[in-house]
Amino acid sequence: MKAAIVRAHGGPEAIEITEVDAPRPGPFDAVVRVRAVALNHLDIWVRRGVPGHKFPLPIILGSEIAGTIEHLPAGAVGWSVGDEVVVAPGTSCGSCIPCLSGWDPLCRDYGILGESQDGGAAELAAVPLRNLMRKPAALTFTEAASIPLDFLTAWHMLVARAQLKPGETVLVHAGASGVGSAAIQISKLWGAHVIATAGSQAKADRSLALGADRTILYRDTDFAKAIREITGKRGVDVVIEHVGRDTWEGSVRSLARGGRLVTCGATTGHEVTLNLRVLFAKGLSLLGSTMGSLAEMHEIMRHVEAGRFRPVVDRVLPLDQIGEAHRVLEAREAAGKVVLEVG
Repeated sequence: MKAAIVRAHGGPEAIEITEVDAPRPGPFDAVVRVRAVALNHLDIWVRRGVPGHKFPLPIILGSEIAGTIEHLPAGAVGWSVGDEVVVAPGTSCGSCIPCLSGWDPLCRDYGILGESQDGGAAELAAVPLRNLMRKPAALTFTEAASIPLDFLTAWHMLVARAQLKPGETVLVHAGASGVGSAAIQISKLWGAHVIATAGSQAKADRSLALGADRTILYRDTDFAKAIREITGKRGVDVVIEHVGRDTWEGSVRSLARGGRLVTCGATTGHEVTLNLRVLFAKGLSLLGSTMGSLAEMHEIMRHVEAGRFRPVVDRVLPLDQIGEAHRVLEAREAAGKVVLEVG
């Protein structure tokens, strides 16, 4: 089968489109014929490499998969070959205390498709049967592929970690990004007031269309100062932080007393500083978050099916142009998801 594979870390040129053996599913795996796979910054980290972390190279990229069932394991119930599916990107043992408690990311065996094992930037992908979700009929494959990782990440940040309450104010960084666009929609479903940052007016308009109440053009103004003005010096209750070093200090300054900052990434750098006097004097909570549980993914898909959440697709490219897709993500040119069509 054709696949996009990384054998050694490097730039976009490190991604090789080549023929590889079809996957050999385990006894509890299904095989999905991939129709679309969406990209994330995770794909960039896997391709570039992360100091101190070892990826299982060679690896097929791609965490967010939509397609049709090609093969089912013996004894599979409720599924048929040909069914249209979305694949939950996180894998875990399913039997330890964290998994059984709905905290799958805390499982010692937790992994992500396209990061800890082969992903879906290929014609076929072997995935755990329990990770299959029915594709909403109203969505195209490219739209469906744009949901799993970002919505699951944002949901876990807001609902499980920050425990967002109706009426609270949320600052969402990069509102037109994958995680940002999901966080806006989830926050509004929870009855929150949303302020989103954006790098351009077009991205700000996209955030407003998704439900943001206010936007801040971070290239033109100090967003922390703007938050102080917008909130009457109070600050926000929750910050959705996935940028890292460039926004960290301003994010902490933007928090109200008792505020919670939740971080799931560090695209601009992972080393930051913190004034501990501010932390304890204002009673702040700094929370880490990675992905989410299968239970949360099922809940998200119910909201998608009901039309409460909608994916935001910036552009669709063929699998052969995955290098260009990576360039677009790294240059921050996308206002929404970049998706690859496979079949």
